[in-house]
Amino acid sequence: MNKEIIEHGLTWNRRRFLSAMSLGVGSVALGSLLMPDLFKSAGAEEAGLPPGIPHFAPKAKRVIYLFQNGAPSQQELFDYKPKLREMMGQEIPPSVRGTQRLTGMTANQASFPLVGSFVDFKQYGESRAWVSDLMPYTAKIVDDLCIVRSMYTEAINHDPALTFLQTGSQQGNRPSMGSWLSYGLGNENKNLPSFTVLLSRGVGNGQGVYSKLWSNGFLDSVHQGVQFSKGENPVLYLRDPEGMNTRDRREMLDNLSELNQMSYAAFGDPEITTKVQQYEMAYRMQTAIPEVMDLSKEPDDIVKLYGPDCLVPGTYAANCLLARKLSENGVRFVQLYHQGWDQHGNLPFEIAKQAMDVDQASAALVTDLKQRGLLDETLVIWGGEFGRTSYTQGRLTADNYGRDHHPRCFTIWMAGGGIKPGMVYGETDELGYNIIKNPVHVHDFQATVLHQLGLNHEKLIFKHLGRRYRLTDVSGVVVKDIIS
Repeated sequence: MNKEIIEHGLTWNRRRFLSAMSLGVGSVALGSLLMPDLFKSAGAEEAGLPPGIPHFAPKAKRVIYLFQNGAPSQQELFDYKPKLREMMGQEIPPSVRGTQRLTGMTANQASFPLVGSFVDFKQYGESRAWVSDLMPYTAKIVDDLCIVRSMYTEAINHDPALTFLQTGSQQGNRPSMGSWLSYGLGNENKNLPSFTVLLSRGVGNGQGVYSKLWSNGFLDSVHQGVQFSKGENPVLYLRDPEGMNTRDRREMLDNLSELNQMSYAAFGDPEITTKVQQYEMAYRMQTAIPEVMDLSKEPDDIVKLYGPDCLVPGTYAANCLLARKLSENGVRFVQLYHQGWDQHGNLPFEIAKQAMDVDQASAALVTDLKQRGLLDETLVIWGGEFGRTSYTQGRLTADNYGRDHHPRCFTIWMAGGGIKPGMVYGETDELGYNIIKNPVHVHDFQATVLHQLGLNHEKLIFKHLGRRYRLTDVSGVVVKDIIS
């Protein structure tokens, strides 16, 4: 009897017996992690490995999601509603408001006076899309954008709405969109994670973001988003401790791999192979990350394009520039979160500051990708978790007002990645309260994103606790009208 059987002889049960019977597959899996080039064909799926092969020819290879956390007011940015100004201060008609659920912040208001935007709009580009004066840089690239004005969701509060957009469920513990893409398509650059997260904060009222938003959920932990920070160590615990050099680290990992092989042989736990892969990734990242995160070598014209804040770590502009660098280096999904869009009051002042924070860098990212020939294969998304009400929250004055949460309609824009440019899709009523043309549900949006990367949202599934899960749950339709 060998050493492993002696040590673990008392721990055998039915599950471990069946696991031991599958050691051939386990050894193949572990070997593929240590030698990434070992398998490069669809046969990997038959071996029990994630194939990393799309269901059909993709339009995009990567995604950069510029998430505006807190829900930007569409009436002040992209959904021009002159009728709101005409009816300023009048009660919203019951026929428009209907029986919509309200938040606890406005449910007890005695009245719901309509409020028009304080900012002016103009039409731009060949598409003649209306864009607010708060977004002058975005207005210049409007013909590269597909502006979707008819998004809607079921959640009325920030946390469930944000979680819903990112994971397809209002509750936590589900894989995020980036994790699903990592699971479905694999890693494009073996020296970098397939899913990264960057955080920034504006001047407005900020809603929290939590690690559950980039969680792998029930998928293998290798698919979890890797958060980068703005400090000297962008990825925590990546550097070697004092007294350890690269050769020592390599020897330690080799020895650890041998021990993990023995442990897998004894227990058959697939998470063991995942840990090995993470150790190897961390080792390779030690060389790759410092170079990717270094913005000091960016030429003057790029710094001017993004604005001077792009050289200040942790700013939205710096994160947009990092997103371009990560994406061009093969990171599959780059997720940005910019906090500060929750304007229940003092909206005119706060949204102007927030727009100034993001406008130039967002437009610069699209322009930068386009001039590098990367926009066609990179899908850029800009938007928040829901919209804002057409009536004011609290007291309405000539120069101050706020807007409450509004799940019935909101606006996002998309660029590149096979999405039709220079297009405005969907329409809301003249008060900007209800969708009257081409509604796009959150699951429709998610299905469309997956489709652009060559994934059928109904086939990208993972069986967990006896149920087959997917990002779009049990619904979702690809919005073919916006696909070029």
